[in-house]
Amino acid sequence: MREDLNVPQMTGGKIADYSRIDAALPTLRWLREHRAKTIVLSHLGRPDGKPNPQLSLRPVARALSDRLGIPVGFAPDCVGEVAESAVAALHDGDVLLLENVRFHPGEERNDPAFAQQLARLGDLYVNDAFATAHRAHATTEGLAHLLPNAAGLLMQAEVSALSRLTDRPARPFVCVVGGAKIRDKIGMLERLSELVGAFCIGGGMANTLLAALGVNVGTSLRDDDLQPTRRILAAIEERGVGLHLPSDAVVAPSADAQDQAHVVAIDAVGEEMILDIGPATAQAYASAIEAAKTIVFNGPMGVYEKPAYRGGTQVVGDAIARATEAGATSVVGGGDAAAAAHLLGFASKMTYVSTGGGATLEFLEGKQLPGVAALER
Repeated sequence: MREDLNVPQMTGGKIADYSRIDAALPTLRWLREHRAKTIVLSHLGRPDGKPNPQLSLRPVARALSDRLGIPVGFAPDCVGEVAESAVAALHDGDVLLLENVRFHPGEERNDPAFAQQLARLGDLYVNDAFATAHRAHATTEGLAHLLPNAAGLLMQAEVSALSRLTDRPARPFVCVVGGAKIRDKIGMLERLSELVGAFCIGGGMANTLLAALGVNVGTSLRDDDLQPTRRILAAIEERGVGLHLPSDAVVAPSADAQDQAHVVAIDAVGEEMILDIGPATAQAYASAIEAAKTIVFNGPMGVYEKPAYRGGTQVVGDAIARATEAGATSVVGGGDAAAAAHLLGFASKMTYVSTGGGATLEFLEGKQLPGVAALER
C-alpha cells in the first residue's frame, strides 16, 4: 500500500505533526481487520535517489506503531533481499513499513524495472496517498499497472470531497484564496472562475492582484510578473464572478515587527508590508462566506504563524465554520490552508480537510492526476 507518511520531524526523529499518519490509519486498520499482510510504501523528503539517514522512515515506523497500537515492522530497504525477507516473515494482520522509496532513483523516474521489483513483494496494490497522486512515480502510478489495484479509504474520501466542488456544487459558491504566491494557483483560479460565484482573496495573492490594479502595496510579498494576474482579472470580470479584495490591511515594517503592526486603508500602505487583511475586510469576507452553500478555503489571509497577523484568517475560518454548521459544504485545500485551520482551531468544524497540497490544486484545476487515473483504468 502506498501511503503519504512524509511527515515533519524534529531533532531526534520525534514527529512534529501526526496528521498524515493519522489519515492513513483507517485503511491500515481495515486491512488488518481483514487479516491482510500489509506492506506500506512511502517517501520522506527529497533524498534525490540516494540513501540519506536523515530521511529514514524508521522513526515513522515507531510513530505508526504507537498510533495503530500494534508492533509495526521496518525493513531498511524497499526492494531486494532485505525487503523480501521481511515480507516473507509476515503473519496475517501484520503491518510492515519499508524504507524510503526515494532512496532509489527508479522511484521518481517511474522506472519499470524498479516497479517490477516492488510488485514482486505483494499480490494487490492499494494507493491511499492522494497527496502524491499528481506524481507519476513507480509507487504512485507504475505499480497500478502491474497488480490488481484499488483506492484506499483516504484516496476515496479525497476524490469524493473535491469532486463535490467541481461537479454541480450547491450555490452560492464562494472560494477563499490566500497564500504566498499567485503563480502557483493561476490554473486553479482559471478553472474555479467557471464554477464559483465569488472569490475572497487575501495573502500574497491579494497583494499581486492589487498591484495589477495599480494599487501601491509597498514592500509586500507579491509576484513580479503581473501579466498572468491581469489575464486572471480579465477572465473573472468577463465571467461576472464577484471579486472581493482587501479594503484595509494589517501592516508593519517587516513580518518580525509584530509590536509595530497597525491597520491602514488599502490606499495608505506606504512603504510598509501588508501582512494580513484588515478587520473591515475580514468582516466583509465573513458576510459573503456566511451566505454561501459551498465554500473552498485554499490559503491563509496573512502570515498566520505570527499572532499579530492571524486575525483575518481566524475571522474567515470562523465564518466558514458557522456556514458549515448551517448546512454549507466546506472543503479546506491542503498545505498552508490545512495547517492554518488546525492551528486556529476550525479544522474540525469543516466538512472536509484535504491532505493534498499540489495534488489538491491540480485536481481543482481539472488536471488528470496520474495516481488516480491509473486506478480508474
